Amino acid sequence: MSIGHTLLGLLESGPRHGYDLKRAFDERFGHDRPLAYGQVYATMARLLKNGLVEVEGIEPGGGPERKRYAITEAGVTDVESWLAQAEKPEPYLQTTLYTKVVLALLTGRSAAELLDTQRAEHLRLMRELTRRKAGGDLADQLICDHALFHLEADLRWLELTAARLDELAAEVTA
Repeated sequence: MSIGHTLLGLLESGPRHGYDLKRAFDERFGHDRPLAYGQVYATMARLLKNGLVEVEGIEPGGGPERKRYAITEAGVTDVESWLAQAEKPEPYLQTTLYTKVVLALLTGRSAAELLDTQRAEHLRLMRELTRRKAGGDLADQLICDHALFHLEADLRWLELTAARLDELAAEVTA
């Protein structure tokens, strides 16, 4: 996810302070990984330097001054371009899980046990996401569906790999 583009997109609805941007980000996109304040202000400094935002005003307070950021026309154009670009699909051609299976086979450990342990962990997470989805709003449901579909694909891979372990063992230990 591009934090900069996301913050720019949030600014399109109107100028905001860094604190307000963080809160809006976390509410919409940060359910599982809230944005750190330092990341917000570092990103805003970069966007300011690049001419994609401007400081609309500075308010004194009990602590540091509060800058109110506004998106520039260049920022709007940048967000528009980013939204129009397709995301590159990630094919996961080299995963940690595959590496573990091969290393288990190479070292004489049980790759089947590794796959069983991983399957149990995937199923545990799928149950947790299904519960979260049932009690969530539409955004939470869509996020959970995305994760569940990826986990289902992983489970299919785990099953296929388990069925082909003997063949893989012969190949990697030859």
